[in-house]
Amino acid sequence: MDVSQKRRVARLKRQARVRKKVRGTSESPRLSVFRSAKHIYAQIIEDGTGTTLVAASSLGKDVDVAGTGNIEAAKAVGTTIAKKALDNNITNVVFDRNGFLYQGRVQALADAAREAGLKL
Repeated sequence: MDVSQKRRVARLKRQARVRKKVRGTSESPRLSVFRSAKHIYAQIIEDGTGTTLVAASSLGKDVDVAGTGNIEAAKAVGTTIAKKALDNNITNVVFDRNGFLYQGRVQALADAAREAGLKL
């Protein structure tokens, strides 16, 4: 197994460990974050029905930033997802870091969502 496969397996283990405890209900759905090398994605999921209620990414037209794989883009996605959630009367969410470490872009997205009015 090369290094990239080991990193992927380690992330999937962390993801399973977090997912055991974090469940999105209709009162507080799950805010799931996915981070790739070039972009960052966030979606609010209601696990009871398995539906995505709100989604935002650095690819979206409503997110207006110069770079897409940096902390500024993560902050913009965080504020966008919070605004969309508040428009749909979603105020409380549980944060799912999806196996990624809580630092850098993931932390910036969560902090921006908090500042925009979501309760994580």
